[in-house]
Amino acid sequence: MLKPVLLLTGVASILLASPTFAQTLPYHADPDAREMLPGLTSVPAIRFLTTADFPPFNYHDESGELVGFNIDLAKRICVEVDVACTIQVWPWDQAATALSDNLGDALIAGLAMTPENGELFDFSSTYLALPGRFVTRAEDIEGFRPEALADEPVAVRAGSAHAKFLARYLPNIDATPFETESAALEAVKAGTVGAWFGDAMRASFWLNDNLACCGFAGEAYFRPHLFGEGLTIAVPAGQDPVRHSIDWALVRLKENGALDELYLRWFPVGFY
Repeated sequence: MLKPVLLLTGVASILLASPTFAQTLPYHADPDAREMLPGLTSVPAIRFLTTADFPPFNYHDESGELVGFNIDLAKRICVEVDVACTIQVWPWDQAATALSDNLGDALIAGLAMTPENGELFDFSSTYLALPGRFVTRAEDIEGFRPEALADEPVAVRAGSAHAKFLARYLPNIDATPFETESAALEAVKAGTVGAWFGDAMRASFWLNDNLACCGFAGEAYFRPHLFGEGLTIAVPAGQDPVRHSIDWALVRLKENGALDELYLRWFPVGFY
């Protein structure tokens, strides 16, 4: 499973207070899925399962309300397919079992597409991939080239998939390991390293508070074999009507702008 990660304290207030910026928008849904919508008699309702410990995707806000990108997305999917929708919260270590036991129709909580999970579940199209990106000081963003970092230390979280990426694809870079991503990013801010490379989504929240000093530089790197397949929705194996309905809705939500709206709302500093 993809273990839920608590991002930064006060995520909800940051997201609501921060402006949106011009940015590249994600598009991962399979356009062929628009032909897949089954008869609604096959899918009278979608019972979504989720967790409440994975901000900003699914969590309880200060008032106790279940909120997040995944929660909004699940509701939009049900509206698009025009079926009844419920969202039930489970502890992370019980959520997949609950789906296997037919206590729900779909799990939207960051379940990883591992071979083990693939024996039990089918997965929707990816709705949000999680790329790796460089962060530099603001004055170094324009004209950024990774090759130019050969003589400067680049911060990376020790033992991470992003450290493996640098070793494999950019071996001339002097990768400097840090125990945490926040410590590595603070080193960029302090100017003790030339750049940071790591999970772009988590970096986007740090950048909310540090746009005056730093920003994303260069392109986004998508490497599913290293960074994972991204976020998908799991359904019990063989439940094709539900999966097709979800995939169909993801295409429609991209085409009508709703998916972009959700992305801009929850990720005001985009990571693509």
